[in-house]
Amino acid sequence: MIRSLIAALLLASCTSMTEQPPRYLALGDSYTIGESVAAADRFPHQLAAKLGIAEPMIIARTGWTTDELNAAIDAAAIEGTYDLVTLLIGVNNQYRGRDEEQYRGEFAALLRRAIGFAGGDAKKVVVVSIPDWGVTPFAASRNRAEIAAAIDRYNAISREESAKAGARYVDITPVSRRAEAALVAPDGLQPSATQYAEWVSLILPEARAALR
Repeated sequence: MIRSLIAALLLASCTSMTEQPPRYLALGDSYTIGESVAAADRFPHQLAAKLGIAEPMIIARTGWTTDELNAAIDAAAIEGTYDLVTLLIGVNNQYRGRDEEQYRGEFAALLRRAIGFAGGDAKKVVVVSIPDWGVTPFAASRNRAEIAAAIDRYNAISREESAKAGARYVDITPVSRRAEAALVAPDGLQPSATQYAEWVSLILPEARAALR
């Protein structure tokens, strides 16, 4: 009896020692790489810290559109599966005036890839909405209402495609539209660390659910 108990305890100990910590993959553009903030203040890093997991693998760069992110994923040759994947992409498609249905097709393809990186489990993928850059000082000379309407259309597409695929979706756009100085980085365009922290508060429940 005692020997059986010791064997069971040793087995449990070995199992816990071989368990891999959760892996997090963040895909996107400037909003994921955290242009204009310190690395620790990027939303994926803040999210990982709140979750108590290792720093994420990030594939993101300022200015990327959906097709450019797709090409970067090819070049990265990602290996293994991830317990959590976030996807935030599309603002540069909108900024460059790309066709919205083209965005739909390319976004849906990226979402399928994200689900693949999550081992085929769509519930491990969290899609984050596009913030509204039209409220920032950078956009002072532009048609803010037009930008807002376009961002809404792009977000409607990403929400619809996420629902079809069964992925999680978090709407952070209202936070970005508060147009408070503390929410904008010194460059007058990108989100500040404070804004990213507010995003994380919204993303955190879905991320925790994804990791269960």
